[in-house]
Amino acid sequence: MGRDIRIKMCGLTQPCDVANAAKAGAHYVGFVFFQRSPRNVSHDTAAALARRAPADIVKVALTVDPDDAQLDALVAAVPLDMLQLHGSETPSRVADIKARYALPVMKAVGIAGREDLAQIDSYAPVADQLLIDAKPPKGAPLPGGNALAFDWSLIAGRDWALPWMLAGGLTAGNVAEAVRRTGATQLDVSSGIESAPGIKDAALMRAFVQAAQH
Repeated sequence: MGRDIRIKMCGLTQPCDVANAAKAGAHYVGFVFFQRSPRNVSHDTAAALARRAPADIVKVALTVDPDDAQLDALVAAVPLDMLQLHGSETPSRVADIKARYALPVMKAVGIAGREDLAQIDSYAPVADQLLIDAKPPKGAPLPGGNALAFDWSLIAGRDWALPWMLAGGLTAGNVAEAVRRTGATQLDVSSGIESAPGIKDAALMRAFVQAAQH
């Protein structure tokens, strides 16, 4: 009997990525709007990709400390189901964005040590979902997608009042252990389904889902 695990495949850039994610069994697809990322896409590209996604797949925009003008343009151009905030947005900023766009908001929280767990509780009242990710190393150019895992024992047995998703260095080789150790029922994967930075691999997508679900 397989586990009921919901999977987000993030950083899709090509039409085949969306098709392959859907075939593999992804529940969410993510598009990155952050210029320094090898997975960055334009509004036009993302709009075309989002329209290819089946209706039952949640289309997520990953942004980093966006201002209202950036979000206005993004939401107007791309058919989205959720906004993912992956920067240093405060709880009040998360609440403002949720109110302004009437879209569910997922807030990413970077974890390196036990002291980072407290911030999760500050976002729980204002976000619709949490993304529990590895904290990027000091000076890292990217806020996520660094193929780094954190110490899963930090959140073992923890539960929050809203849905949450585990991210950070997940691959077909470690995802079953990650689920077992954290109790996660939602997973986010990007670099773990790539043959090179930004290049998604259909076989790795299938392998990840199979490993997560069994």
